[in-house]
Amino acid sequence: MGAVAHGGHCVARHEGRVVFVRHTLPGELVTVRVTDTGHDRFWRGDAVEVHEAAPERTEAPCPVSGPGRCGGCDFQHVSLDGQRALKTAVVAEQLQRLAGLSWDGAVEAAPGDVGGLGWRTRMRYHADDDGVLALRRHRDHALQPVPAQGCPISDPRGRPERTGWTRGAVVETAVDSAGTRTTLVDGDRVEGPALLHQEVDGSSLAVAADGFWQVHPGAAATLVEAVLEGLEPQPGERAFDLYCGVGLFAVALARRGLQVWGVESSRSAVAHARRNLEAVGAEGSRATAGRVAQVLRRMPGRTDLVVLDPPRTGAGPEVVRAVLARRPRRIAYVACDPAALARDLRTAVDGGYELVSLRGFDLFPMTHHVECVAVLERTGSDARSSGSR
Repeated sequence: MGAVAHGGHCVARHEGRVVFVRHTLPGELVTVRVTDTGHDRFWRGDAVEVHEAAPERTEAPCPVSGPGRCGGCDFQHVSLDGQRALKTAVVAEQLQRLAGLSWDGAVEAAPGDVGGLGWRTRMRYHADDDGVLALRRHRDHALQPVPAQGCPISDPRGRPERTGWTRGAVVETAVDSAGTRTTLVDGDRVEGPALLHQEVDGSSLAVAADGFWQVHPGAAATLVEAVLEGLEPQPGERAFDLYCGVGLFAVALARRGLQVWGVESSRSAVAHARRNLEAVGAEGSRATAGRVAQVLRRMPGRTDLVVLDPPRTGAGPEVVRAVLARRPRRIAYVACDPAALARDLRTAVDGGYELVSLRGFDLFPMTHHVECVAVLERTGSDARSSGSR
């Protein structure tokens, strides 16, 4: 079996054709069942029998993990150290191949992580024909009932009853910092408050129970710490927080004496961001609802700092170039997809910025997903001067 690739699989070749194989590891000898031949350039497959195992292989902690079963986890067959080594390799490969950048760092464990299990504070289930909670299988609409004890990566405080649901119901749960649980069925709240509160960096942030929030309980604090460390914000500076959500980074920067302008497409998230900024007395800070590319056109032509926390598809060249035009002294880019990150970093480097640091965090154990915080700085003699002065 060949090297790990972005997406939770390893690369094999059959008669010159690439085959992306799940449930295996680099260097293993396995029997592969081909599951998808619908592409001209590659096939997909599952390792269904292991003949020569890699040292990092371990027994999956979930009884419904594996080929043809639950598609929620990619790496349950890999030790935690092995998972982080795979993610490190993927981040480094994507940066080199798509951005021409070298990275010799390592993906770090999230604070408080316990064996890579029990961390997911937000879950979405589907009730099967028997009214049992289930999750989707990989690249399939078929359902896999969760084990009797519940999904092992889900936060135990958020696990609903496994049985007794209406066939076809969509059941969503969310847990906040205090362990308060909200349950929604087909979008209607049936348990818990509509507003949850997350304690981060000395602030209590309000977020809708059905809104976006990092799913690992240690994620928000970890990312805030990495962003602040990278930006080195100074009181009196100005900052943009683009794709700000409910204001996680905006609030942290405002608490350190900055004037922050947050932008987010979700109007409900912006309403909470405004509330969260007001709660910390962020005088002069604001949050605007709208598409980032459009709102940027009417924002100031200079700023000191920028935080970018785009969706999985990345910020894209239009937004990145608009940010660079403001000549911020530093940019912190928070990314949940290393390929999108690498493409946007290439745009930034071509536009006169250099990558001064990058940290990877294992905020999604047992899956192939990885979160990164990249810090960019202007090159040239005025790289450290303030962008708004």
